Amino acid sequence: MTIIYLGILAAVLALVLWALVTSKKPSFQATAAMVIVPLLLRLLLIK
Repeated sequence: MTIIYLGILAAVLALVLWALVTSKKPSFQATAAMVIVPLLLRLLLIK
């Protein structure tokens, strides 16, 4: 169950990272960066 959760989380994190890199709007990049932090902490199993 944890493996599936981590896989889905990694996929979502990859999509947000892709959106961060390809976006030209600074406000969207800032929002994506704020979303990346909790996703990365959950992926590393840090609560």
